Amino acid sequence: MAELQAMKCEACRGDVPKVSDDELASLLREIPDWTPVTRDGVMQLEREFKFKNFKQALAFTNRIGDIAEDEMHHPTLVTEWGKVTVTWWTHAINGLHKNDFIMAAKTDAAL
Repeated sequence: MAELQAMKCEACRGDVPKVSDDELASLLREIPDWTPVTRDGVMQLEREFKFKNFKQALAFTNRIGDIAEDEMHHPTLVTEWGKVTVTWWTHAINGLHKNDFIMAAKTDAAL
């Protein structure tokens, strides 16, 4: 994870390839707490984080928002009492790019 966490996102256009099945398997080993999910035909990375209360969940959400702004790559964030669900995918390609794994690693580090 440390290797991914240290990387920067690269700008994506709609013509960049999605991660291959082999890349997916390799990258998932670096972020084992994340789950690939498919919604509306789009593969995404998702993880649920638990907290003691809403205030901690909101603070974590704000940290992820700051990281997303720094990298110019933005997730879906669902903040609830004691829980934050973070979902990463690359909108430009409707699927997963290495950027999403970089951001998942950065999200884990923010915890």
